[in-house]
Amino acid sequence: MDIQRYALIGAIAVLSWMLLTEWVIFKDKATEQQAVMTPAFAPSESVSLDDSSSDIPSIIDASDESSLGLSNATNQGVINVTTDTLVATIDLQGGDIVYAGLRDYLAKIDDPSNPFVLLEQNARRVYVAQSGLIGPDGVDSKARAQYRSEEANYALADDQATLSVKLYHTDNAGLSVVKEFVFNRGTHLIDVNYQLSNSDVKSKTVYLFGQLKRDSSADPSSENSGMGLAPFLGAATSNADDRFKKFNFKDMLEEPYKAQTQGSWIALIQHYFLSAWIPNPDKIHTYTTRVTKDGFNIAGFLSPATVVAPGATATTSAQLYVGPKDQYTLEKISPFLELSVDYGWLWWIAQPLFWLLTKIHGLVGNWGVAIILLTVLIKGAFFKLSAASYRSMANMRRVQPKMADIREQYADDKQKQSQAMMELYKKEKINPMGGCLPILVQMPVFIALYWTLMESVELRHAPFALWINDLSVMDPYFVLPILMGASMWFMQKLNPPPPDPMQAKLMQWLPIVFTFFFLWFPAGLVLYWVVNNLLSMTQQYIITKQIENSAPQR
Repeated sequence: MDIQRYALIGAIAVLSWMLLTEWVIFKDKATEQQAVMTPAFAPSESVSLDDSSSDIPSIIDASDESSLGLSNATNQGVINVTTDTLVATIDLQGGDIVYAGLRDYLAKIDDPSNPFVLLEQNARRVYVAQSGLIGPDGVDSKARAQYRSEEANYALADDQATLSVKLYHTDNAGLSVVKEFVFNRGTHLIDVNYQLSNSDVKSKTVYLFGQLKRDSSADPSSENSGMGLAPFLGAATSNADDRFKKFNFKDMLEEPYKAQTQGSWIALIQHYFLSAWIPNPDKIHTYTTRVTKDGFNIAGFLSPATVVAPGATATTSAQLYVGPKDQYTLEKISPFLELSVDYGWLWWIAQPLFWLLTKIHGLVGNWGVAIILLTVLIKGAFFKLSAASYRSMANMRRVQPKMADIREQYADDKQKQSQAMMELYKKEKINPMGGCLPILVQMPVFIALYWTLMESVELRHAPFALWINDLSVMDPYFVLPILMGASMWFMQKLNPPPPDPMQAKLMQWLPIVFTFFFLWFPAGLVLYWVVNNLLSMTQQYIITKQIENSAPQR
């Protein structure tokens, strides 16, 4: 029985399975959403979900049942905001951000005038960031507040560090609200401030909410891919028991989340980008997720009550992040927000790999070259382990004639055949598992690097050389996948041939299958595999030749 060969095939099967489970075929089927809705969730004990089609949260007051009846928002006008990083549209009905384009990230690499759109509200996708005041005196409790602004268009001037956009609303009960959006240069973080003035003789009690509403349409990253990574799409938050807790839309539908915690955040995340509400870190807020009857996925927070005394003023605020999953920026905004760059269960390996990759990029200035050098360093770290594996396989190849003789001699007695094989291994000082265990040990590093490259927004639209101008998409001419398959085939020829004809056919097909599979992989990932294969092939070739040349002297 060829233990080494079976073990090697098993190792390849495990590696293949680990890769295949990370990848799926997905096609963007844009969901047609015509109705424009508004948000909702279920916060503290005094808060309840509204059963109507509206999705604005409401405070249940036993003496005021009218708070249960909410009307849907209608578009009464918008204002436009332009900064160095964002192009945003704010709906004056409610003061929600219904459009956000990221000026420093393009939708298409060849169209510099078209920013990547994260938030939008149209027939293709509904994904908006909403906030307001609810409760006994909330201006958004029964219907969305209608705001007015001094300008229709706002722009951050070249000599400005911040841009303040103020919206104004006054209700009939004497509560005046100034909703202010503060946009800061060089960042995707927006301050959302409420200034409340009470001219009534009674105190006013309001609750600030902020939430993200999205339909279930596909991640925009899938629009130009026939096959590729199925990145996580859903909500995420952090609490005292779990630094990073995520829910896909199915989870949100089947088991709505609700927790009260301090110093946290709640977000909707997708491949490369996210939006997140970060309320006042000094207070305990209620974080929730749910799905409305109309199919909108809601993730949001509710702050404690803000009481405005008669003739007094008060403020309440939160922050909204709309931008890339840049972990070094996110970790400065709120604790554990950087974990939205999700490396999965191998994060403890992937995190140092990303750190090393960024350091190399800082020196060479090209992400493709950085990937190559990182691969070389990883290969160097496993050099001795790989050498042991290749030496074992080379020795197995050297004794193939003797193994063939044993199979022929004991063709009808498998037990004696196995005993003879083990005696041969002992005599030649060969470990039949020596070629497989080093491969298995290195698998976690390979998979971790796989996720590092896939989750790094830095590689999006990052050029390498020649025809590869975007490492995050597939090689347009399939050169790298073909090189990967060719190198895999050549490495296969350096290994001892399988004794079983079926095994031999399986091994012959593997390079073809993997080549086809890698055709749609992002070029950055394939580049890693090509370089890794070339280094492995060189090392294996040298070791094999050394052992073969020394065989006559033994």
